[in-house]
Amino acid sequence: MKIICIGRNYAAHIEELKNEKPGNPVVFLKPDTALLKNGAPFYYPDFSKNIHHEAELVLKISKEGKYIQKKFAHRYFEEIGLGIDFTARDLQEQCKSKGLPWEIAKAFNGSAPIGDFVSVDTIADLNDISFHLTINGEVRQEGNTSMMLFDFGTIIEYISQFFTLKKGDLIYTGTPAGVGPVKIGDRLEGYLGEQKLLDFEVK
Repeated sequence: MKIICIGRNYAAHIEELKNEKPGNPVVFLKPDTALLKNGAPFYYPDFSKNIHHEAELVLKISKEGKYIQKKFAHRYFEEIGLGIDFTARDLQEQCKSKGLPWEIAKAFNGSAPIGDFVSVDTIADLNDISFHLTINGEVRQEGNTSMMLFDFGTIIEYISQFFTLKKGDLIYTGTPAGVGPVKIGDRLEGYLGEQKLLDFEVK
């Protein structure tokens, strides 16, 4: 199982971080040790003082495929969930300033909390999925798939050129605007529409 993440997929998020708008999906990976499941707490690591939350819709791949055409991409996932792409922003900036890869800022242990999944059959329109993240009951991030630069089909078509997708793989599809730091004691809750799929604490 692998975790494939898409960066810079919402224009407002690109603007808030003052990044360049990409021509293709920005892809990076996390190891399976990054997964945080079943509402387990996220323990704030010693190596960073600036961990940011990035709420994302997550696709669960349902069968193996490579070189998948966009028009067939919907056949390769049956469930959608919510997750967090935790980012050690201070480490990321240090690495980027030196022109170095920044996996240590994105792929560390517990950096990919994942919540429950729902069947795509329960979703009326994959191009109109609303989701939001609250921290301590306050809405911090809101997004909709209509705001994506690259939709699910485009993402799957693109990444399957490089990586064979296998059953159980997870694709984090990018975060909307509103990212920011978390602190010990915070409670993060993620919603697909009004349905809560994600709930855990920072310790």
